[in-house]
Amino acid sequence: MKRIDLSSNEKIEDGRFVATVGFFDGVHIGHRYLIEQVKKKAQELTISSAVITFPVHPRKVLQKDYQPALLCGYDEKLDQLETTGIDTIISIPFTIGLSQLTAKEFITGVLKDQIGVRTLLVGHDHRFGHNREDGFPEYRKYGDEIGMEVIQAKELRIDGQEVSSSQVRRLLKAGDILKANELLSYNYTLSGKIVEGYQVGRTIGFPTANIRAWERFKVIPRLGVYAVLVHLRGMVYEGMLYIGTRPTLHHDNEISVEVNIFGLDEDLYNQSITVEFIDFIRGDIKFENIDRLVQQIRADKIAVKNRLSEVPKN
Repeated sequence: MKRIDLSSNEKIEDGRFVATVGFFDGVHIGHRYLIEQVKKKAQELTISSAVITFPVHPRKVLQKDYQPALLCGYDEKLDQLETTGIDTIISIPFTIGLSQLTAKEFITGVLKDQIGVRTLLVGHDHRFGHNREDGFPEYRKYGDEIGMEVIQAKELRIDGQEVSSSQVRRLLKAGDILKANELLSYNYTLSGKIVEGYQVGRTIGFPTANIRAWERFKVIPRLGVYAVLVHLRGMVYEGMLYIGTRPTLHHDNEISVEVNIFGLDEDLYNQSITVEFIDFIRGDIKFENIDRLVQQIRADKIAVKNRLSEVPKN
C-alpha cells in the first residue's frame, strides 16, 4: 500500500488508477463496500486502485468557525483506509481554489490530468464540484468527453437504511456502542494525552487517568460509564471509562474523560493513551452523596469486568 500526499508536492509517477473520492470519516462498512467495488474494478482492468481523500473537512476550510464532529482524526483515517487493502491512498489539500472548481474542471484537471484516474467510482449520493451543482449524469458525460469511465457505485443498506458517518455519530451520542462498532467494523477509539485531573478518584479508591484527546473535533460518546480496553505503552489493559461532568462532585458543565485502568496505579502524566470502546454500562448520574457514588462505582466495576470477560482474547 502506498500513501501519496499532494500537499507536499509529491509527484504521481505513471498514474493510472481506478479511484473514488471522498472524506471517508470513520471508514465505516459503507465506505468499505465502495472501496471493495473500486478494488474489484481495478483487478478487472489490471491497474492500481486508489482512494482520494482530504486531510481537513472541506466545510472547515470554507467556514472557519465550523466545528466538524469527526469519527477519526486524519492519521487514524489513513490507518483505517490502509486496512481496506486499497493499493494507494492519495491526499489532496482542500483549498478555496479547489472548492471553486466545477465538477468538470475537477474531473478533468485534477482527477485525470494531475492524478491519472482512468475509471472513477462515485458513491451513490456523492456530489462534488462548485456548489455541488452537477450529479452523476453530468459526471458520466464529462468522463465520456475525456475518456474516463465514470461508474455509479452500489450502495450498502442495513435494515433498509444507508450506512453513513452521520448514522454512526448518532449511535455514539446515544450510547449505542455495539451498533456503532458494528457499522464501523472495528471498535470506536479515543486517543490522547494523559493530563492532570482533580485526583478525586484516588481518594475514593478508583484512581483515574484523565484524557485530553489529540483530535479536538473527535466525537465524544454519550455521557456515562463504559467498558473499555486501554492501549498504553504497548500493553492492553481492561478498564472502566467515565465521560461526564461529575455532577456529584462539581457544579460546572466541563466534560471529563477519565479511565480507571484495572491492575495499574502509577503516575502516567503526559503519556499517550488509546481507549477502545467495548460497551456502554450506564448514563451519568448525580448521587446524593460520595458514599452512594462509591457504592455505584463498585457495582459499575463488576459490570464492566463481566462485560469484558465476554470479549475474545487475541
